[in-house]
Amino acid sequence: MTTTAAAFAPSHRSFEIRAFDAPLGAEVLGLDLGQPLSDDDFARIHRAHLDHHVLVFRDQRITPDQQIAFSRRFGPLQIHVLHQFGLPGYPEVLVVSNIIENGKPIGLGDAGHYWHSDLSYKDKPSLGSLLHARELPAEGGDTLFANMHLAWDTLPAHLRSAVEGRSAEHTYLAKYAELQKRSPWRPNLSAEQIAQVKPVVHPIVRTHPETGRKALFVSEHFTTRVIGLPEDESQALLDELFAHSVRPEHLYRHRWAAHDMVFWDNRSLMHLAAGTPDYLRRKLYRTTIEGDAPF
Repeated sequence: MTTTAAAFAPSHRSFEIRAFDAPLGAEVLGLDLGQPLSDDDFARIHRAHLDHHVLVFRDQRITPDQQIAFSRRFGPLQIHVLHQFGLPGYPEVLVVSNIIENGKPIGLGDAGHYWHSDLSYKDKPSLGSLLHARELPAEGGDTLFANMHLAWDTLPAHLRSAVEGRSAEHTYLAKYAELQKRSPWRPNLSAEQIAQVKPVVHPIVRTHPETGRKALFVSEHFTTRVIGLPEDESQALLDELFAHSVRPEHLYRHRWAAHDMVFWDNRSLMHLAAGTPDYLRRKLYRTTIEGDAPF
């Protein structure tokens, strides 16, 4: 992806932020997240994250402890319901991997199979997620991001009037059985796990708590119905919203480089894993920051 000049002029600080020539995203060059950030540098990163929605920190040779420490500066961390795919000794780190060792998957291999915003099925969905590349395939493995502010800004008038003031249900179990049939990465859930992911209701159009911008907040993975509409009307409306959200002009495709750390805003975006050939290994570590109740 080509880059353009950043919104931030060069300063005495040693790292650069370069916006992508895309509907979202910027790369951060020359910053080591393994070292403590000054308050000024952290504020600069925070502002860039709000402005660009995805930040790609290049060449981060960091430990899980360092990833957790940086992530926690933005808020409390959330532990994924599939706790069996937590990194041993680090429950805050979800292993995203297609690798199978001793006949068992070491991580969640089909994460991101459908467009979604992380943990939208919780009362307090994720503020953002950080994904650190540990082992990358020679081909495939891209991640696509959709700008849901743009999706709202460009929504046709008839769809705007159909969704304003309405809410929708989100549930983790929406496509779980379907995914379970096709892959080894979806174990049977315990009663305790099912209790952690009871359906929730959120506004279809949410307001970003830090910028005040509106964004669509529905996804094909977790959003099951529009509250107050008959099932057929609900599904028809959701299908239109899903299709509009992922129009090419709303997307950025991230092609991973070694040691990339990608930090995206789940209040502004959806994302999708483009897929990796089964015979190639892929392993990444994810931390997820708790957000606010959508409004």
